[in-house]
Formats: sequence, C-alpha cells, structure tokens
Amino acid sequence: MRSVKYFGLVLAVLALAACGYRLRGTGNLRDVLPAYVKKIAIPLFKNLTTRFELDKNLTAGVIDEFVARGKVEITTTAAADAVLTGEITAFTASPTAFTPGKGTADRYTITVVVKIELKDSKSQAVIYANPSFAYTEDYEVPQGKDFDSVQTEAIKKIAGKFARQLVITILEGF
Repeated sequence: MRSVKYFGLVLAVLALAACGYRLRGTGNLRDVLPAYVKKIAIPLFKNLTTRFELDKNLTAGVIDEFVARGKVEITTTAAADAVLTGEITAFTASPTAFTPGKGTADRYTITVVVKIELKDSKSQAVIYANPSFAYTEDYEVPQGKDFDSVQTEAIKKIAGKFARQLVITILEGF
C-alpha cells in the first residue's frame, strides 16, 4: 500500500514536469529570444483606431515594462538587435453593467487588439509575431462619473496591464 502512494506521488511529479509546468516569472529570457538580442527598439505603435493617444499610451507601457524587467536594453532602431512593432487594430469599450434606476453604464469591458511583430534587425527574421494579440479587462467607472470623463485614466490603466501581458508573452513564452 505504501509503495502505491509513493508511485502515485512520483507519477504526479513526472506529469507536472512533462507538461512544461513552471511558475510565472521564472522563465529564462535566453530560452525565448536569441542570445544576441540584448537591445530592442520599440517605435511608436500605429493606431488604426479612432481612440486618441492610444498609440502613445500602449507604446509607453510596453517600453516601461521592458525597462522594469531589465532583461534587455531599449534603444534606437539603428542600434537595436531587434525591433518590436505594433499596429493597434481594434479598441472597444462595451458597457456590461448599469446603475440601477439611472440606466447609466458603470462597468465596461475594454478590449485592445494589436498586431505585434518582433524582428531581427539584420536578417529581418521574425522572432515573435501575433497578428491579433488581444487584451481584455473590465473597468469600473468611479461613482458619480461617466465613462467619457474617465476615458484617459481607463486607457492608461489598460495600457500598463496590456504591456505586462505582452512582455511576459514575449520574454517567457506564456
């Protein structure tokens, strides 16, 4: 009976190891990016939506996230080993909850979709690409305000979280 318990424990550990399970944040940069990529350029994303300054907020968020992680240096296109480009193809803010009695929306689901491409500067080989990298989050409108008055704040909040998810995906393969 005792050997059956140990066998079960060993089997469970092997199953976790075999499926590639690992803790978030423990990825090795060099497992995902080529070893020579030490400097990345991130030009301003193209904004194909009508949302004002969405390109500036998303690009700044991605740059800030790379800098905070400290695994690669952000530089100019001329000095970069790789270039990360983005085209914002969609931005939606859909009301999902309403204030009782007033009928005004107090919660929105915000979705941002970006075409992302990380290319080797010299060979132009694609290192990472996602034609529709999507980030979705619920945003609660502060009491007494409407979404139009807090759009800029909402976009900045979403930009930081979008950037975190994108950089984790690129650096750690999640």
